Amino acid sequence: MAVLIALALLVAQMVNLALALRDRAEFRLAQATRPVAIRVADALDREAQGLRTIPRDRGRIRRSDVAGIPATLPRMPDIAAELRNQLREQGVEVGRIDTGARRWTAMDDAVVARNSSRSARQRRQQGRPDQALLIAIEQPGHGWLSVIVPWSDNGGMRLFWRLFAQTLILYGVVLLPVLWIVRRISRPLRDLTAAAQRFGRGGDAPAAVAVRGPADIASLVQSFNALQLRVTAMLDEKDRMLGAIGHDLRTPLAALRVRVESVEDDTDRTRMAETIAEMNRTLDDILSLARLGRPSEALTEVDLAALVDAVVEDFRDLGQDVGFEEAERLRMRLRPSLIRRAIRNLIENAVKYGGAAEVRLVPGTTMVRIEVADRGPGIPAARLTDVFEAFTRLETSRNRDTGGIGLGLALARTIVREAGGDVRLANRDGGGLCATIELPR
Repeated sequence: MAVLIALALLVAQMVNLALALRDRAEFRLAQATRPVAIRVADALDREAQGLRTIPRDRGRIRRSDVAGIPATLPRMPDIAAELRNQLREQGVEVGRIDTGARRWTAMDDAVVARNSSRSARQRRQQGRPDQALLIAIEQPGHGWLSVIVPWSDNGGMRLFWRLFAQTLILYGVVLLPVLWIVRRISRPLRDLTAAAQRFGRGGDAPAAVAVRGPADIASLVQSFNALQLRVTAMLDEKDRMLGAIGHDLRTPLAALRVRVESVEDDTDRTRMAETIAEMNRTLDDILSLARLGRPSEALTEVDLAALVDAVVEDFRDLGQDVGFEEAERLRMRLRPSLIRRAIRNLIENAVKYGGAAEVRLVPGTTMVRIEVADRGPGIPAARLTDVFEAFTRLETSRNRDTGGIGLGLALARTIVREAGGDVRLANRDGGGLCATIELPR
């Protein structure tokens, strides 16, 4: 807000400067040309009446046969045009008008002193001009009339610095109160933003935000505090409900697991045990996905390369074909158990559908990538985003031999997004799929 007001003031002052310079230029033109037009008209009128002849060797207005303005002097066509208009208003029609500007000399002082009605004291108070404006006016059939008038070209800078000082004063008068108001508004908004970010990341319930600032900001903070309390209460109730569901479901599953051991047929006993184990894994995935909004694990500084290597070693111990390119130590603040689970889910998919997995850790300037690639059938391009939805499977038979219940990728992406990153899938050239975990450094 303060920057916008400062820019608006600056633009307004620039427009004001442009208008003032234009008005000053018009005033200077009139100031330089009107007295000349009046003197010329008066001199021509006296000469026509036979009262006084325009001299050739003295006076501000002299008659000559040529214009006499050196070609090296800069021309001023705007003064010539304005002077022609002023002469026309005085009833004098002239031919060409030539102009030129040079430095003011002592000889010019003498000419002005002889032909000026002002006292010497007045001339000293007004100061010596910077330049002399030479004007040559053609009078058809009678030669040229030459005029020398004072000319100053530094008024624009004085006007600029005057407006610059005015701009600084305006900034002080306007911006200081605005900055105070903006600070009074932005401080509670910053606190509210930080509280919302902490609350969105989960963990312990953040403290209530201090209610301060203008009335509308204070009302917003109060509403957020009330919302935070209600959401926290709902999440606490959800956690209690999930805990009860998990306990109520695991207890009969544990009892079934014990009773299965009494089944004499080895094939039936194995199938029953696998079914119970699958139900336990499904229950774990569902409860984990539901609890991710409020992770109980604290952020810990870990070596990500060592964490990925440990997950890969777990698969190798089970006889799975999982390769990992050695990587340098990479310290990051993460929730290690959750990140380990996300990596494990991606490797499980790669092993299940591709028979093997290739894992790489690629550190970048702002992001770190964990790539899990396989040579399986891949995923149709149109379904690459669908598989992240919970309970979504490309194979619809629900046979556990051809896949799980569709929670692995959904759980992995939810974990990684909670850490500020994302999971992306891409089909590989030559067949297969590459799943990439991107984490901010």
